[in-house]
Amino acid sequence: MITEIRPFCEITVIEEISVNAPMQINRSDLPDVDDVIGAHAELLGSQLHSISEALFPPAASKAPRKFTSGEAAKLIGVSDSTLRKMSLAGEGPQPETTTNGRRLYSLSDINEIRRMFARSARGREAIEFVPHRRENEHLQVLAVTNFKGGSGKTTTSAHLAQYLALQGYRVLAVDLDPQASLSALLGVLPELNVGHNETLYAAIRYDEDRRPLGDVIRNTYFDGLDLVPGNLELMEFEHTTPKALADGSASDGGAIFFARIASALDDVADDYDVVVIDCPPQLGFLTLSGLCAATSMIVTVHPQMLDVSSMSQFLLMTRDLLGVVRDAGGQLKFDFVRYLLTRYEPQDAPQTKVVALLRNLFDDHVLTNPMVKSAAISDAGLTKQTLYEIGPGNLTRSTYDRAMESLSAVNGEIEELMRAAWGRS
Repeated sequence: MITEIRPFCEITVIEEISVNAPMQINRSDLPDVDDVIGAHAELLGSQLHSISEALFPPAASKAPRKFTSGEAAKLIGVSDSTLRKMSLAGEGPQPETTTNGRRLYSLSDINEIRRMFARSARGREAIEFVPHRRENEHLQVLAVTNFKGGSGKTTTSAHLAQYLALQGYRVLAVDLDPQASLSALLGVLPELNVGHNETLYAAIRYDEDRRPLGDVIRNTYFDGLDLVPGNLELMEFEHTTPKALADGSASDGGAIFFARIASALDDVADDYDVVVIDCPPQLGFLTLSGLCAATSMIVTVHPQMLDVSSMSQFLLMTRDLLGVVRDAGGQLKFDFVRYLLTRYEPQDAPQTKVVALLRNLFDDHVLTNPMVKSAAISDAGLTKQTLYEIGPGNLTRSTYDRAMESLSAVNGEIEELMRAAWGRS
């Protein structure tokens, strides 16, 4: 009993001392907060760099996994036996053969085979193999947005861009977020690999340092997918635009501020079928210009009441801001606007009610397929990878299949909307 009382007595004495003789903090002795935050940023950046080098050494580069002959055949739209016959005849790129006899194809191999079938298509249109847009089809610019952080914008953007590249489209991913998570997912570390004037800001700035967008576009390890990387430099657009509006230079370079991204994309439009823009989680000048460049908008929403309430405010603010743009002569015709349910847990009763509410309110504007919450995507994100990169061998097969089924259903639905906007069946 005495040993139990002693700590209590000791604590009581300490509390009495602290009450009776308080130590007043001398604020002049405290470090400046910017120094503290800066030190933390450098410490964290150094640690992330070390982790990145451990996962991906400087001499290494990210690469998508190889695809089995069955997976390749499904992507191309032919039978596995057709690929086998091609391989035996020595036609087209030859697959890598494993010790157990499995044939593996890279994405560049698959795209080369697509082009071969397109050139010699019999009874089928070439566009079935190489789905590039035709002259009468406009560039698709898909803006993935919401100003609620954690709604899955970047994950959605990365997987959508890679899915479309896997289908044979020429895709440009644009990282509009200064935090540059999309760039990191696609193998470009913003703090290490992106220098001054190497983001989208280079093509939309107001001064003499403006560059053509083509100068900052980078090829990625994913065949058919290019990237305009981001970093903190993008924030400059939020600071320079008010100044440009005030001094009358907002139209320098031929485009008003809200049309500058659209104007930059026009310079490279002939090289791509689809542009996927990962918008920042706020409604600033960057997001506004991104939405004005878009032909379609995908709003990611986590089915929780707080997130839905936040989305309500986002939609009201977007309406008001885009209304000002329209009054100023901006064109705001979208092929489609869709709400994508992300991190959805079907067994969660409150989430199910929120989903029912959204479907009741917005009907077909809510995508039929939700993106279910999956440990597979979270686990892949730990190594800055997507589900399309890691393959089924690195996860429990049932977990991988469930996540891939949901992911492919969502992206396939968006692809169909895009094809419908082009007038394709």
